[in-house]
Amino acid sequence: MAETREKILIIGAGGQIGTELTIALRDSFGGGSVLATDIREFPTLDDSGPFEILNVMDRDRLYQLAKDFNTTQIYNLAALLSAAGEKKPKDAWELNMAGLLNSLDAVRDLKIGKLFWPSSIAVFGPNTPRDHTPQQSIMDPNTVYGISKLAGERWCEYYHKHYGVDVRSLRYPGLIGYKSQPGGGTTDYAVDIFHHAVKWGKYTCFLKEDTALPMMYMADAIRATISLMGAQSEKLTVRSSYNLAGISFDPCTLAEEIKKHHPSFDISYIPDFRQNIADSWPNSIDDSAARLDWGWEIEYDLKRMVADMLYHIRKTRQEAENQKSSPPPS
Repeated sequence: MAETREKILIIGAGGQIGTELTIALRDSFGGGSVLATDIREFPTLDDSGPFEILNVMDRDRLYQLAKDFNTTQIYNLAALLSAAGEKKPKDAWELNMAGLLNSLDAVRDLKIGKLFWPSSIAVFGPNTPRDHTPQQSIMDPNTVYGISKLAGERWCEYYHKHYGVDVRSLRYPGLIGYKSQPGGGTTDYAVDIFHHAVKWGKYTCFLKEDTALPMMYMADAIRATISLMGAQSEKLTVRSSYNLAGISFDPCTLAEEIKKHHPSFDISYIPDFRQNIADSWPNSIDDSAARLDWGWEIEYDLKRMVADMLYHIRKTRQEAENQKSSPPPS
C-alpha cells in the first residue's frame, strides 16, 4: 500500500485497543505512516511498521518523537483502567491526567491536526440514569478511573474551545476482543470467559449473574474510532466525548450464548470488589448523537460476537498446539 500524507502517532499501542487499532491504521494508511509507541517493547508491533519506546509522561520525548515523525494525528490510549486504578489511585490519576495534558499540549504547540483520546462509561455513577443513559446526564463517578476520565473530557472541551485543538473522543463501553489480554478493567470477565470456556469448559465470574453492562466487540470499537477520526470537523457537535453503544448483556446471558457452542460449559459466580464498580455504571447507552453526527452503527450483535470470539480463540489455540507438536527443523 502506498504511504499517505497522514503520519499517525499511537501512544499506548501495546494495550487491548492499541494492538488492534495499530494494525487497522497501518492497513488503511500504510505501515510506515503509523508510529506505534508504548512504555515497553511489543515485538508484534515491530513487524508491520515503526515502533519506539515512549512514556506518555515524558513530555520532551513525546514532543521530539512527534516532530521527528512529522505527526499529523495522535491517538493517546495510555491509561490505568478501572479495577487496576483502584489499587493505585494516585498513580492512575497521574498517568491518566498528565498523559492527556501532555498530548493536548503537543497537538496545540506543534500544530498537529487531530487528537484522539478515549473516555469511558466509567464517567457515569450511581445517580446516572441506568437505562439508555443520554449523552448529557448526571456524571458522578466513584472510581479514580472514572474521575480522571470525566476531568479529561472537560480538558478536551476546554482545549477545543480555547485553543482550537481538534480533539475527538468516545466513551467506550466494555470492549471484547481476542487479540490481546484484558488490561485491568471491570468488564474483563467478558473476555476471560471465552478463554476459559475453550480451555477448561468452566469459568468463575467476579460479577453477579444479572449485572447488565454496555459492551462492544473490538472490531466495532476500532471501526467507530477510525470513523470518528475521519468525520468532517464541522459535523461534530460533541468535543467532550461521544456516547458509544454496542450490545448490553449480563454474565448469565453471555454464558447461555456460549453454551450454544459449548453445551457442557459451566459458570459460577463469586463477586468481588469490581461488583461495586459495575453497580454504579449504566445498563445501556443512548448513542443517538454519534449516530446523527457521523453515522455510527454497530455490526456485531451478541450472537455474531460470540461465534467470532470462539472461532478465533479455538483457531489460535490449535495453531499453538500444532507448533508445539511440529518437529524441529533439521
